[in-house]
Order: sequence, then structure tokens, then C-alpha cells
Amino acid sequence: MSIRVLLVDDHTILRMALRVLLARESDIKVVADVDRGSEALRLAKELAPDVVVMDIGMPGMDGIEATRQLTAETPGTKVLALSTHLERHFILQMLEAGASGYVVKSADGEELLRAIRAVAQNRTFLCAEVASIMVDSMRHKAPDQEFNGERLGRREREVLALIAEGKTSHEIAAKLHIAAGTVIAHRRNISRKLGLHSVAELTKYAIREGLTSS
Repeated sequence: MSIRVLLVDDHTILRMALRVLLARESDIKVVADVDRGSEALRLAKELAPDVVVMDIGMPGMDGIEATRQLTAETPGTKVLALSTHLERHFILQMLEAGASGYVVKSADGEELLRAIRAVAQNRTFLCAEVASIMVDSMRHKAPDQEFNGERLGRREREVLALIAEGKTSHEIAAKLHIAAGTVIAHRRNISRKLGLHSVAELTKYAIREGLTSS
């Protein structure tokens, strides 16, 4: 079954280029493209796409607010941010709004395709540039800032870092050479300790605490 994609960007030429790129993939189908957030909300309810590729800077309702409303009103649809913005606060705002991934427009087409497939599978995807920026920003935190990750055990921090990289429980188990059931137990304990339950929330936390690797 094809991954149904809705494109949201106020640049017509970019939307056309994305349509051409995605049309080459047998497992991806573009169901519509629009130039503003308000129209994305309407079509997301009407068409129920699997993934919405969302720009941030648009006239009227921006991509952050559109993502916040879309993920609340159509929880079955995942949002992938596609933006020129590399500033940390934009990335965090999109993740807080409910985006499952973030790719910069300077990334190559293959990375965008990987991102679409990852978020469609309920995984989180941060392109290399975004992950590097977020990790670097956390390495330069003031020394008196609290490191909440210390509430987690060493193995829990390892599991959380891999969750933030978009790994599944089975992939984490293989990476750490432990049983999948043990990974699931760690995930449950991590969520309980942090009070965070969605992959996006856990990813945001891992980035803030510098648990991800570049």
C-alpha cells in the first residue's frame, strides 16, 4: 500500500519539484499539494494522508501552528517538517507541536524519501544537519544547568538515545545485544520516569539533554 503524502509549501516550484521526485517512487503517492497551513488542515481531515510534508514559513497560519492543530485533530497523520530553518528554536517548536521529523531543504532527495518512510512507520527522523546542530547546542549548555538525564540509568540512556535516532525496539535490541522484551521494559520505565509517552516527546528530551550522538 502506498504512503499517501500531502505537500504544504508556499513555493509553487518547490511543490512541483517534490511531486516529480515522489512520483518516481512506487510506494509513495502525493494526494494533494497546498500553499498554506489553513488549507492543509482542511485537506488533512478530508483526505487522511499518512504523512504531511510541512514548510514552516508560510503566509497566514505558519507551519508550527498548522502542525499543532493537525496532530491534535488528525492524530493518524504524521508531520514531517521540511524547512530552510536550522535554528534550534524552530526545530524544538516543530517537535513540540507534534512533528515526527525534520529535514532541511538543502538535503538530497534520498534523505527526504528516507524521512517520509520513517515517519510513516511511526518513527522519528532528524536529518544529519539538524541532529548535529541540536547535539552541538546541548554540548555548550551552561555547567550549572540541570542534566535531567541523570534520572535514567546507563542502559536507559542508551535506549533513549537510540529511540531518538528512530530505531525500533527490535533494532535497539540487536544494537545493544539484549532481548526485545528487555528493550520494551526499558521504554516503559523511561516513559514512567520522565512522564513522556510519545516518540516525539522522548526525542525532544534526548536532544535537549545531549543524549543523541552526532
